[in-house]
Amino acid sequence: MAGYVGRFAPSPSGPLHLGSLVAALGSFLDARANQGRWLVRIEDIDPPREMPGASDAILRTLEAFGLHWDDKVRYQSQHHGDYDALLAHLESQGLLYRCACTRKQLKAQGLHQRQHCCPPDKASPAALRFLNEAPLEAFFDRRQGTLTVPPALAAEDFIIHRKDGLYAYQLAVVSDDIDQGMTHIVRGSDLIEATVWQLQLYRALGAPACRYLHLPLVLGQDGQKLSKQNHAAPIDDANPLPALRQALGYLGLATPDTDNKEELLQAAIAQWPYLDDSQPGQARV
Repeated sequence: MAGYVGRFAPSPSGPLHLGSLVAALGSFLDARANQGRWLVRIEDIDPPREMPGASDAILRTLEAFGLHWDDKVRYQSQHHGDYDALLAHLESQGLLYRCACTRKQLKAQGLHQRQHCCPPDKASPAALRFLNEAPLEAFFDRRQGTLTVPPALAAEDFIIHRKDGLYAYQLAVVSDDIDQGMTHIVRGSDLIEATVWQLQLYRALGAPACRYLHLPLVLGQDGQKLSKQNHAAPIDDANPLPALRQALGYLGLATPDTDNKEELLQAAIAQWPYLDDSQPGQARV
């Protein structure tokens, strides 16, 4: 599809595991099946969580599994100026405010944040929250259809710049996706909450939003999602076929009897069920 741009955007907090492979594979297949471009972005704006060498290891793993990207890799750590500019724009529009409260404290009080959050002294550490004046009631997911947003989530004034001085995920992701011309995002269902907030930022900025597809999560034997925080086992770059077959199975795709990973990927592209012939960059919100 002309104009389609998708991406895989891991954080370099450790090697890829099966869950992150499913997310990478899903975004790759969606781009290829829709004749689009597939990019890779390393989201390295949280140094305390990053592991030395993880960025290069992630890229080697993607190559080992045949997931080749279409342009140079983007690193968020090289785009702080973009995030500062976006913060300045939101401030000029009256769409952010300082807040020292935790999310738990705000929820416990049961009131809309801005009604009770005491602005901290400017010398004290504080987060910047987005002034959410247009709660998102629902949005369209390409796999699940229309999803209704819980009122408390829809109305939340979420953080866009952290108290510790780091840029928040929501701000950096929206800035990058707009700058890179993203049209379609495929990622795990654990990021549905983030999607709600990101769509609200798109709306506030007057920018065309991406279309989203949230994949089922890969769970461990304990019922918890596989994650680096839960010490999920890394996938084996030297022997990619077993994990590749397993990931394709999680995506509901049949695997032909071949030991050629390129043939496996081509078969998966031919089976991919989420073909999208709508105009790119138009969110159904």
